[in-house]
Amino acid sequence: METFDSIAELRQALAPLRDGRRVGLVPTMGALHEGHAALFRAARAECVVVVASLFVNPSQFADRDDLSAYPRDLERDAGFAAEHGVDVLFAPAAAELYPPGFAPWVATICLKLFNVARPDVAYFGRKDAQQLAVIKQLVRDLDLELEIRAVETVRDTDGLALSSRNARLSAPERERALAIPRALATRDPDRAREILTTAGIEPDYVAVADLDGQTLAVAARIGATRLIDNVLLER
Repeated sequence: METFDSIAELRQALAPLRDGRRVGLVPTMGALHEGHAALFRAARAECVVVVASLFVNPSQFADRDDLSAYPRDLERDAGFAAEHGVDVLFAPAAAELYPPGFAPWVATICLKLFNVARPDVAYFGRKDAQQLAVIKQLVRDLDLELEIRAVETVRDTDGLALSSRNARLSAPERERALAIPRALATRDPDRAREILTTAGIEPDYVAVADLDGQTLAVAARIGATRLIDNVLLER
């Protein structure tokens, strides 16, 4: 596996690899886990060249403290990516993608990655259903020649959706967080809200929305950690 931190180097490296081959892109924010491994496996099964990006996107954090606390370990993530079949890792600094004067918006970073890596397919987890819906709309609205693949949420044995933020939960907080998958299992927003309230969780939202299909989505803070999860009600 080769690792690059500049757009120019990545484009130069991918040019000879492309040559009619199918290229897959898996955008990540690092702190890789088995949920990301599922995305890598999906890309590996369908593509000759698998590219993963590792970039903690500042525009996805409303809370600056949350951004500062987000786990970063490039050496560990590079090893994980290599073990799971990634051919090329793109790990740029913020200044590489957001140069001075750049005004980011929600989907901009993904569009930039699509333009840099020029994949045939890009892989996203359904855990962030809102992001998935935005990216699919972006591809439709801008007529991008790109397929978007949704990979189902990977869960721990206790039912909690895998997330890089889970490592920040204390043992009691993790136990309380299990109310989230229990709430989603009801497939009903009112009953889901009752379960969360009973567990002492005041959610940011519990709502049904069309996110690549009717989806019951939850976002809630467990201590200082904000978790999101959802269940697809109908496609």
